[in-house]
Parts: sequence; structure tokens; C-alpha cells
Amino acid sequence: MRSLIVAVGLIVIAAPASAQALNRGNQELQTNCAGDAIAFCSGIDPNSPQMDACFKKNMSQMSANCRRAIDAYKAGGGK
Repeated sequence: MRSLIVAVGLIVIAAPASAQALNRGNQELQTNCAGDAIAFCSGIDPNSPQMDACFKKNMSQMSANCRRAIDAYKAGGGK
């Protein structure tokens, strides 16, 4: 679960405004979780344990589409 949360955080926060490179996740996570990451975890380094904690803390508030994307990513091995 931790790697999934990190992957989602990396995807969403690594937007054009960020200088961080994306190295995990998939397009579905980028598309469906970007708004949630900005709303709940703005300003957190996507490569940090704090991003993991933020996604875990706010998972119940994430959009249904983001939660579905996370579930699909996890079911696919999360790699």
C-alpha cells in the first residue's frame, strides 16, 4: 500500500509546475488523482514519506475515480 501511495503522489504532484521527474505510476493515476493530490497534499514532495502519509490519511476523501485508479494500479501489481 505504501508504494502505491507514493506512486500516486509522484504522479499527481509531478505536474508541469514541479521540477521532479516521474518514475512510477501510470496514466490512469495521473489522470484520475491529480486533483485529489493537489487538494489534499499540495506542497508535499512526491518522493517523500510525507506524501505516503497524506494519501493514506485522506484516502476516504479522495474522489471515486482516484480510488478506482488506485485499486486498479494495486491489482496490476503496482509497478
